[in-house]
Amino acid sequence: TPRANDPAGAASAVRLAAPDTAGEWRAYGRDDLGARWSPLAQIGRNNVAALEVAWTASTGEASLPVASHDRFSLEATPLVVDGTMYVSTPLGRVLALDPRTGARRWTYDPHVDQSLRFGDFTNRGVAVWLDSAAAPGAACRRTVFAPVIDARLVALDAATGAPCPRFGDNGVVDLRRGLRNAPEFTEEYELTSPPVVVDGVVVVGSAVADNVRIDAPSGEVRGYDARTGALRWTWDSVPQDRTDPAWATWAGPNAHRTGAANAWTVLAADAARDLVFVPTASPSPDYYGGERLGDNRYASSIVALRASTGRVVWHFQTVHHDIWDFDNASPPALVTLRRDGRQIPAVIQATKTGQLFVLHRETGAPLVPVEERPVPASDVPGERAAPTQPFSALPQLGLARLGADEAWGLSDADRAACRDIMTALRNEGIFTPPSLRGTFVAPSNVGGAHWGGVAFDAERQIAVVPVNRLAAVVQLVTRAEYDSVRARRRRGERMDGDWEYAPMHGTPYAMRRRILLGPGGLPCTPPPWGTLAAIDLSTGRRLWEVPLGTVRGLAPEEVVAALPDGGGSPNLGGAIVTAGGVVFVGATIDRSLRAFDIETGRELWRGDLPAGGKATPMTYRIGGRQYVTIAAGGGGIWGKGDAIVTFALPATPAR
Repeated sequence: TPRANDPAGAASAVRLAAPDTAGEWRAYGRDDLGARWSPLAQIGRNNVAALEVAWTASTGEASLPVASHDRFSLEATPLVVDGTMYVSTPLGRVLALDPRTGARRWTYDPHVDQSLRFGDFTNRGVAVWLDSAAAPGAACRRTVFAPVIDARLVALDAATGAPCPRFGDNGVVDLRRGLRNAPEFTEEYELTSPPVVVDGVVVVGSAVADNVRIDAPSGEVRGYDARTGALRWTWDSVPQDRTDPAWATWAGPNAHRTGAANAWTVLAADAARDLVFVPTASPSPDYYGGERLGDNRYASSIVALRASTGRVVWHFQTVHHDIWDFDNASPPALVTLRRDGRQIPAVIQATKTGQLFVLHRETGAPLVPVEERPVPASDVPGERAAPTQPFSALPQLGLARLGADEAWGLSDADRAACRDIMTALRNEGIFTPPSLRGTFVAPSNVGGAHWGGVAFDAERQIAVVPVNRLAAVVQLVTRAEYDSVRARRRRGERMDGDWEYAPMHGTPYAMRRRILLGPGGLPCTPPPWGTLAAIDLSTGRRLWEVPLGTVRGLAPEEVVAALPDGGGSPNLGGAIVTAGGVVFVGATIDRSLRAFDIETGRELWRGDLPAGGKATPMTYRIGGRQYVTIAAGGGGIWGKGDAIVTFALPATPAR
């Protein structure tokens, strides 16, 4: 049941708000194309340094008296539509706020079980849709579609927060129903990102727990009727039809039972072309593919589906036979390129491997050359790694190859320890397969580019991408070793090393992995550990790349001071660009929102946040004033918080 401070007043505020569509932020990426470019220019390079906090609102979840709240991660990008801001929380609550003041208009609470321990206890935002066939003022004419972590999709009346009774079961569709592979426990199947609505069809993906079993929950993408919640179509990224041209790329008796290959990040859509663009994840399990030999087409791909039917129009695989957890975490950006006086519809897909693929939006054909290059073979019995992988002609983002002689540390002892660790690992550059010996994986499973994705300045033809520059250690271990570790942990024995273990049931092996850190707790890879990069797509060159953030909060101040540029921060969260020539990005662990010059990469401003802004910011205009908002409460090393922080230029005094 929704709780409303003043539902009647809220409804009036929504109805009476003067339309300013240029000043709105109507979808996660500003619109369904997802390029994250705003035409607003009141805040520009000449005055951004004057930004100050206009208002701060709390979702109220940081103070909840439950143990699991430490794992909550506030990653939502708020929307501003029809004079109201809509924000979602890790617990699936939806708040309607006054975008001028942050005052709450209504709250919807789906009553998620707070004791559950999801792998990613987060929510990245909602979708808002106008039913043009409904009468003005009718309930749910403007609908908010909200994802809930426990795999519910909820439809709410935008004016009051009341569930839309015609949609599903009194406003709710349970996404666990009808899956080819059903989840075995609640936390194995989640919903963390907003859907996209195309011509009355709500298209939604899912998040699947990694590395549990070969037949993990299946990653079907589904289209539901936006009015009734009736299922329109289902598309399975693991082909179930022998006539599908991708069927033969899944080999072995268990291959077509494979799960995951899901779409957990944000989708993009081109309504005029009836297309929805689906970035897919790696198949299950992530690090051993002996039960699913072949390229595994549609997994670790960007797939264009017909939005009205779910039919595959084209697909482009970014990683063949993914055994690195190199899923497509970045939302695709649908952009228009200028080439020889022509306007070309394109898709930009950034990847954890540090590639930036640019494809024709209608056909999937590369608009920037892509080369298949030989990569290392697997030495694990039963595994067959793909012999080649695709490489874009655009500059590499992040790490690709690093020798043991390049090991980094603040002291000689740290460098020697890191060098010894790296020397003992298999390391033949990017796409070195996981091994029983242990493999140096760079970029790590965090990326490279990550779910922060791409922002694109259409006027200047510049793509901006936040990047991680970290390596990981991945090792396959025997089932007996895994069972021994589990038994020791159950007995409360202290284990050396910050290893994450996963069972990978149905395979001969379990997996363990960790970020490659030296004895001092800092990465063995050279700083900066996080950057912001700009690629000029008119020339194909790197325009600039600068350190993003610092490791303040992770390392002592004297260590931070000793690092060049503060080390650069591991980062999660996206950037946006504006007509004012400004790039805004949070994402770092040092609790800041930053502004950069789009043409030079020079940092222009930094605003303090109460917790890390592990989210993508947004900007909007209302009452003639431009605002910039970010969610601050990324969880974990980003710090606990539940704040929605909004900045603006100082208000002009009334005369």
